[in-house]
Amino acid sequence: MSKKLKGILLIIASAFFFALMNLMVRLSGDLPSIQKSFFRNFVALFFALFILIKSGTGLKGIKGNLFPLFMRVSFGTLGILCNFYAIDHMILSDASMLNKLSPFFAVVFSAMFLREKIKPWQLMVVLGAFIGSLFIIKPSLDFSETFPYFVGFLGGMGAGAAYTAVRYLGGRGVQGSVIVFMFSLFSCIVCLPPAIMGFQPMTALQILTLLGAGLAATGGQFCITYAYTYAPARDISVYDYSQIIFSTILGFFVLGQKADVLSILGYVIICSMGIFNFVYSKKQTAQ
Repeated sequence: MSKKLKGILLIIASAFFFALMNLMVRLSGDLPSIQKSFFRNFVALFFALFILIKSGTGLKGIKGNLFPLFMRVSFGTLGILCNFYAIDHMILSDASMLNKLSPFFAVVFSAMFLREKIKPWQLMVVLGAFIGSLFIIKPSLDFSETFPYFVGFLGGMGAGAAYTAVRYLGGRGVQGSVIVFMFSLFSCIVCLPPAIMGFQPMTALQILTLLGAGLAATGGQFCITYAYTYAPARDISVYDYSQIIFSTILGFFVLGQKADVLSILGYVIICSMGIFNFVYSKKQTAQ
């Protein structure tokens, strides 16, 4: 099996795990989103700590990178909180698709903070993706109806800003295990006080479901991390959109959810922009 094929299979596996995480979050019932977020990050924290101890690198690279690290953990936490809220108030495929706007936001934030020039074709891709998101959000005068969609949109923006910070930190030699550990620790610290104040008792099944969400998220993180060690992002990143397929299937067969025509049109537009970005970037790199 070639390294590229291994990378493709791993990134598809990560997409399945993240879709499964979203399903577990929804199945955990009517609990505060921040309480769900804490349990998800608490499980990930232990796995990240184990990897950090096993690697023996400690917290190497933090000194001199505190601000970008803070940007990564804060925007990453915002992204998770918004995504979990969207999962609870929207169908899984809509929430997953809005979260997949993160690569397009990353292009914008890279231009703003990393001084990377946006090329005309990249601008077209970003605008196309945002237009596609409008078909999913379906703005209306009834703000209570569209609010969860805007929160999901904000979650994609937070994730995009976090990925931009990760790229910066990686370029400065900060290990991925350090970034994941600090993110998990920060998220737990931020979520713990409001989770305690608004705590709602949970059944054994709800606890198991949230632990399952944490395990699925950890599996997704492991798979996507190893995927990019086998092949560069330009060769495999497009396969991450398979999460939409998994979310649609799980939402339909487990929750009985069906996307409407406008949402499906939005999926097609956003995925098309992602595929075009993938193909054109690869062509530019080859040249």
